[in-house]
Amino acid sequence: MTKHRIGTHEEWWAARLELLDAEKALTRQSDELARRRQALPWLRIDKPYRFDIDEGGASLADLFGECSQLLVYHFMFGQDYKAGCPSCSAIADGFNGFVVHLANHDVSLLAVSRAPLAKLRAYKARMGWTFPWASSLGSDFNVDFGVSVTEQQQRDGSVEYNYRPSKPFVPNTDGESIPARFAAMTGTDLPTYTRERPSMSAFIRDDGVVYHTYSSYARGLDVLWGMYQWLDRAPLGRNETGGW
Repeated sequence: MTKHRIGTHEEWWAARLELLDAEKALTRQSDELARRRQALPWLRIDKPYRFDIDEGGASLADLFGECSQLLVYHFMFGQDYKAGCPSCSAIADGFNGFVVHLANHDVSLLAVSRAPLAKLRAYKARMGWTFPWASSLGSDFNVDFGVSVTEQQQRDGSVEYNYRPSKPFVPNTDGESIPARFAAMTGTDLPTYTRERPSMSAFIRDDGVVYHTYSSYARGLDVLWGMYQWLDRAPLGRNETGGW
């Protein structure tokens, strides 16, 4: 027998209207946050980052293609990984459909990872993806945007993530934890797996100059995870524990 509260139609209707008011308030707040994101000052990018893409070597400006705006998903796929992060893969599963629609709004979307391009190509083929994916191997791009750390930084916590200092890495022997299971799925160990972090970054190219406009990390990526938006409306929600 269900343990959930059962109500009358009138009780459900009253509760739904109360929730609707809260949902509308959240929508208005989200609209205001979007305006504030767009009002952030721009940071000029002068560092000559280099990437490997299917067409060859590329600069950050080259990644824009024909668009003036660029959205980068920092996909957790380190050079020692054998497969991509499962969570990042779940997010990226929607990219194929988004790319053409974003391009119609003058926005290019691609993923960037530290793994060699050959590994990215192989995983991309395995997953049936067609969106562009660049390798930043040999570049400071991942480090500068706070999504890759060294082993030493991981040990002493001398790095920031999500605009806060990271805690030093503490080895966890529990192979059943979500990070440990994800590490195994990527074909590596937990310390190596967690030296990569997820994020998204936004850039604009204006009069030939590239500017960084925004980055989001950790649970700031929830809204980009289309599956979660559906699950949050399902009767049992996300139906998981320990993901964050």
